[in-house]
Amino acid sequence: MKKLLSASLFFIFVSTTLNGQIIMSTGGKSMPYSWIDSATGHVVKRLTNRAGDNMSFYFHNNPFVGNEMIFYGTDQLPANQQNTAIKQETYNIKSKNKQLYKIDLSSNKIEQLTTLALPMNGEIVGRKRKEIFYQIKDSIFSTHVETKKTTLIYVFPPDFKGSITCLNADEKLLGGVWSGDSEKELFKKYPNKSSYFDIIYDAHLPRTLFTIDIQTGQLKKIFTDSAWLNHVQFSPTDPKLMMYCHEGPWHKVDRIWTIDIEKQVPVKMHTRTMDMEIAGHEWFSKDGSMVWYDLQQPRSKTFFVAGVSLKTGERKKYSIERNEWSIHFNANKDQSAFCGDGGNPGQVARASDGQWIYLFKPEGDKMKSEKLVEMKHHNYKLEPNVHFSPDGKWVIFRANFEGSTQVYAVSIQKK
Repeated sequence: MKKLLSASLFFIFVSTTLNGQIIMSTGGKSMPYSWIDSATGHVVKRLTNRAGDNMSFYFHNNPFVGNEMIFYGTDQLPANQQNTAIKQETYNIKSKNKQLYKIDLSSNKIEQLTTLALPMNGEIVGRKRKEIFYQIKDSIFSTHVETKKTTLIYVFPPDFKGSITCLNADEKLLGGVWSGDSEKELFKKYPNKSSYFDIIYDAHLPRTLFTIDIQTGQLKKIFTDSAWLNHVQFSPTDPKLMMYCHEGPWHKVDRIWTIDIEKQVPVKMHTRTMDMEIAGHEWFSKDGSMVWYDLQQPRSKTFFVAGVSLKTGERKKYSIERNEWSIHFNANKDQSAFCGDGGNPGQVARASDGQWIYLFKPEGDKMKSEKLVEMKHHNYKLEPNVHFSPDGKWVIFRANFEGSTQVYAVSIQKK
């Protein structure tokens, strides 16, 4: 009997470890620092091994300076202030004590970069300048990622309260969008996206794209439209090229646009060809040659990752299955591989088995997919927002499957 029991215990042990690595289902409980996802066979590790909630950047915002990654985390308040801290949710960290941090992806060393008393917003990293730009109320600041020196860059005038979102390729200009007081009041009145999304779109209030010269402080208004201009991005290689979207119900808008900030003439990147067609969550390729986006023809029926060449206008379209559709996609440096963050059944694809972090590789006119992380314990109210690591060996994402918001990385190659 003892021999049988010992054999059973040995079997259990070897079935839950591989080369010293624990094999286990991802989430639904506290996880070790690193493990092998039992559903996919890929190594997953938690990058943000610090107390509090931690959140990586939106999928099209670069978080990397060399091999370091910038992220937001909750600063640990003194004990006498903890009772007054804003309660954290597992899908956001909009608290007063949100601060910027960096992690060295080689050593996993984490350093706090800011200790500011007021709430900040912005996910803008200058790789050459080694500075992070962000906004507190009407003021724009930068913090150096090595010296941690913080500098006041610009203060918006009373009649033009804009919001910065991006930095151009030569890192001389910040870009963003202005909206008027009438729109701000609508957001206050209808704070939930389910309420304000159609209301802001239907209001057709003016928005203005602008740039700010970091050195001189010159504000330049680029383009104004009576549309919900949003998702403002600069090309990673062309300092004059800005991309933005017409936000709103995707089946009602021609969403994706670019504009040369000197010529100031908008160019539409995708024209819908059928009723209920949607295209969105657009991003620039790392080399600036392509604009990629989620394409559905029609909505919720047929799914693609699509792209258009900014030089030639040539279009590419790779089909994916319903369960492979992702809220956001991203591409590696040479566009030989893509990643996606999946989605729960409540998302537009209505996927019954879509809660995965995916790797995609183009094959002909299709994407061949591989599941990297099972996300069945993740609450998709927090969007994972996938990034390839600087060395291209990992997919980095945020998740709440342990009960708090943290940043993780999954190895593309199996061990």
